[in-house]
Amino acid sequence: MALKKCKLGELIERSTVNNKDLRYGADLIVGVNNDGVFTKPKGNTIEVDLKPYKLVNNGAFVYNPTRIDLGSLAYRTEGFCIVSHLYIIFYLNDKGKELIDPYYLHIYFHRDEFHREVTFRNFGSQRPEFSFSDMADLSITLPPLDIQRKYVAIYLAMQNNLAAYQSKVDRLKTVCDGYIEDLRRRMKCEKIGTYISECNTRNENLLVSKVQGVESSGNFAETRANTNGIDFHNYKIVKPNQFAYNPSRINLGSIALRNEIDGKCIISPMYIVFEVNNSEKLMSDYLLLWLSRSEFLRSTLFYASGSVRDTFGFDDMVNVTIPIPDISVQREIVNIHKCYLERQRIAEELKAQINRLCPVLIKGSLET
Repeated sequence: MALKKCKLGELIERSTVNNKDLRYGADLIVGVNNDGVFTKPKGNTIEVDLKPYKLVNNGAFVYNPTRIDLGSLAYRTEGFCIVSHLYIIFYLNDKGKELIDPYYLHIYFHRDEFHREVTFRNFGSQRPEFSFSDMADLSITLPPLDIQRKYVAIYLAMQNNLAAYQSKVDRLKTVCDGYIEDLRRRMKCEKIGTYISECNTRNENLLVSKVQGVESSGNFAETRANTNGIDFHNYKIVKPNQFAYNPSRINLGSIALRNEIDGKCIISPMYIVFEVNNSEKLMSDYLLLWLSRSEFLRSTLFYASGSVRDTFGFDDMVNVTIPIPDISVQREIVNIHKCYLERQRIAEELKAQINRLCPVLIKGSLET
């Protein structure tokens, strides 16, 4: 059977229906992340004007026109929601439903080839933005529907396997979180200041050259700042098993524990570095669990509020209180959490494999 080539604009229609009657509340707001997944917003939605928010029903394709090249496009199947007026929404029209499986189009959009085409079309514009007219102007080659569905079935089977695995990973995290929460309720909390010491070793002899920072994901990463001409003598050295955090971004998750494998690094003098000084009473990994909790990260905003520049200094850190059980109990919790992290890493790798499969599926369908 012959392949069919057409403009995508022949198969889709845009929707701009909004929440002008304020019929729907902030609990229905979602966004699209760079993995092409609908997620709850991280920002504050209190007192946000919801009138311009757009309505999204099942069967909709939703994308951020300024981040679509990074993967910010999703196909809605989880029920009704509303999204920011900045997003673009479209559905398959009657002709589109006859010629293309929506999941096939979803796979088509999640290929690096598509992202590169978006980047190419945006090149040279004052503000790179992939509009609906740009989307409609795309040429797409389609195999017959039955061929599309064979390859869609492969994709959905992999997605279902991933979802089953991810649900088990999430349950493991629930067990870990529940264990921690139970400790908080049963045990008296102690200030951690007794167990930690600030570290202020400078790179005076320039013996350490690896310049890093702490991302909001809670990981050390190579600095993105321009380091040309910077004097690194005053930079702080972070050794294995020491913590480092950005006092003005810790509320976003910018705190990390240095591991043995990565060795030493240096970070900006604005960071705060500290370590556990009594490992027989407190495990560094156990402390990291508490300092990575969303409840703690939110609390840093409260303690930092009112200063000229909202920062959570070491004087604030020493007053943090957590339950400190016997070291054997700490070790059990840490081991469960490490198991969760390893399985989550595997889940992320599975997601990456599925994404790498998208161009293979499209190519296979066109060659069949």
